Order: sequence, then C-alpha cells, then structure tokens
Amino acid sequence: MALRFLLLVCSMVAIASAANFHQDFDITWGEGHAKFLNNGQFLTLSLDKASGAGFQSKDEYLFGKIDMQIKLVPGNSAGTVTAYYLSSEGPAHDEIDFEFLGNLSGDPYTLHTNVYAQGKGNREMQFKLWFDPTKHFHTYSILWNPKHIIFMVDGTPIRDFKNLESRGVAFPKNQPMRIYSSLWNADDWATRGGLVKTDWAKAPFVASYRNFNADACVPASGRSRCGSAKSGWWNQELDSASHARMRWVQKNHMIYNYCNDVKRFPQGLPPECSVA
Repeated sequence: MALRFLLLVCSMVAIASAANFHQDFDITWGEGHAKFLNNGQFLTLSLDKASGAGFQSKDEYLFGKIDMQIKLVPGNSAGTVTAYYLSSEGPAHDEIDFEFLGNLSGDPYTLHTNVYAQGKGNREMQFKLWFDPTKHFHTYSILWNPKHIIFMVDGTPIRDFKNLESRGVAFPKNQPMRIYSSLWNADDWATRGGLVKTDWAKAPFVASYRNFNADACVPASGRSRCGSAKSGWWNQELDSASHARMRWVQKNHMIYNYCNDVKRFPQGLPPECSVA
C-alpha cells in the first residue's frame, strides 16, 4: 500500500526549481511592508507599530529540498519573530517550522523548530545560533522526503525528524504544503518569555531574503514524473559525518528539546523520543 502511494505521488508531480521572488511568491499581508527588489532577486519584510508583513509561494510542494537565504533583523530585535515554514491548510494540517525569535543587541538569536503532522505539533526543539545571523545571509534548508524531515543551517543538519509511522507516529506525507514567511510582533512571548518588549523606537525592523530554491515536487496531474531517481534528496539521509555534525550542534547549541521535557509529558515521552 505504501509503495502504491509513493508511485501515485511520483506520477502526479513534477520537479520545480525557483529563483525569482516576484514570479514565485505572493505578498499575503502588510501592504507597503513587503518589497521585491532587483527585479525579484531580493525580497524584504519590514515591521513597525502599524504592521508586519508576510508572503507565500504560489506553488504547493509534496516532498523536496527547499533552500532560503535570510538575513535577520539586526540590532535590538527583541519581541519580533521571523517565521519561515512549510504548511498545508485545515485543522489537520501538516507544518514544518523555522522561527527566529528576536533578541536584545549582543545576545544570540533563538532558532525555534517544530513539526506538525495531521494537526498535532508539540515537537519543539530550540537552538542558539553559533553565528550572528544579522551580518550576512545564511541558508536555511528543509529536506523533506518520505523517510525524513531534516532541518539544516548552511548545510549543517541540526534536526532529523524520522518517519516512524510503524510506531504510530504521524508523518507529513499526504498534504501538499506552501512556503510561508512573515515578520511580526510577538513580544508577549518571543523574548525571554515575554519579559522583554519590542522597542518601537528601533523600528522599522527588516528581514531580507535572497536565493530561494525549491528542488521539489509540485502536484500537477498530467505533468512529468517526480523523477525520484534523479534527485538526491528523495532518498537522502544523514551519513556518519552528517550525524556527527548534528550531534555537535545539539550538544553545544540546543537549549530545548521536547524529548527531554518529562514534566511536560507526565504520561510518558512521545514514542519518537525513544529512537536515537
């Protein structure tokens, strides 16, 4: 049954690759606070007291490798959140999240990750970035195939959420997802649990985007096959060297892992937490 499902997926999708924001994304909210620059090669979102902004991809994707280069809000960004994620729609939606929680000047950014499957999330892992993400663009990637969801920063894996349906753990595989990004005010929780509020005197806060690429499958009946044999991401998993890099990140820069939060799960940790 699973094999038949994958063959059906492959027969209904086509490889997509994108590099122009104007062609591949729509501004969804925040009139005047989102701008296409340099003929669509760059995009910026800004936040002030009046509004933030957001955009979404025109295409939906079902498996793929998604890359985005982002330069985050510099300086005192406390209270702000820059979100970059994949999501389907509806109450039983799937979602794969990067969220960057603003900070006081000089403090490291917090990178928040989460995975939703069939409407269920609560799978948060958080990291302190080991570089200043406001000085230069850095690449944030999601590799999503039938067996893994791998979060990467500049090619370094930081998290691997495995398909453990055999253990009763839902895995995103049936619902196509769009790419979304937004910059918004969340000073009720974003920085030190909401203790540090947004300093509107520092506005506008600006996040910048470039070099988007989606080597991914776009549901489209009658178009070319997904070409799983041609794209390395379809069967990609972490090799020993990648595992070592991920362990280094998690040992030195992870500040929260739901799989270690026994107080949050008094009836027992989620079943995926028992898998190395």
